[in-house]
Amino acid sequence: LRFSPNTQCDSKHPIRGFFCGDPSIMYPYLHREAIPDQLLITGGIIITGLTIALGECYRVHYRGVSSKAFVRNLYVSCLYKELGSFLFGCCVGQSLTNMAKLSVGRLRPHFLSVCGVSYASLNCTPGTYVSTVTCRQTDHRLEEEARKSFFSGHASFAMYTMLYLAFYLQARWCWRGARLLRPLVQFFLVLLAVYTGLTRISDYRHHPSDVITGYIQGALTAYWVAFHVSSMFKDYNSTLSPSLDNPPSPSSSMSVCVSLC
Repeated sequence: LRFSPNTQCDSKHPIRGFFCGDPSIMYPYLHREAIPDQLLITGGIIITGLTIALGECYRVHYRGVSSKAFVRNLYVSCLYKELGSFLFGCCVGQSLTNMAKLSVGRLRPHFLSVCGVSYASLNCTPGTYVSTVTCRQTDHRLEEEARKSFFSGHASFAMYTMLYLAFYLQARWCWRGARLLRPLVQFFLVLLAVYTGLTRISDYRHHPSDVITGYIQGALTAYWVAFHVSSMFKDYNSTLSPSLDNPPSPSSSMSVCVSLC
């Protein structure tokens, strides 16, 4: 599969009908998108991936971190663990998105416009179910894409990449001067993900429920990968685990945080 929120596949998806007079699929087709696929993928992977790469290289060079991995080079080992986990989550989220698009086959808000038909030309009775329709669209690719509304790949991918980066900053950015700067950057990242999903509604590419589901899927994937696949929080928790005889003091906890970050 081509890595894209709107992946093209040769697999057959279900041909879903609609109710005559349904206003949710009567919106116009806009040729230009606020955030096209190329910008989304490039921005999401470069921003998050580059930040993780720079952060791990900084830890290895200045913090003297150690690794038990079979790879002796610390730079390669740290980049493999963190970047590998991030890219693994990208593949998981993309697979779930493609599976939903191909199995559900929900019509996009601009379906009638892309199909080149109207309720008047179909001569259907309002409220009746139209199971099949012959589109006048010569570009079959656009017609197939118009049947892949659920759920939003842009919303899920943007939420995953930005929220994962927010988790990474939470685990690695422990500088005391960043008490307000870190949550401000994290808020901006999540806000950027939310904005990406909202543009899919304003561009008539998705229904609001498609975008909300994409948000949830991306957020759950980011949480699962960050806390259960990646080692960034596992290392932190294992180092901070106190013993019953010698509970850590606040100063020692701070030193541990600085050494980890």
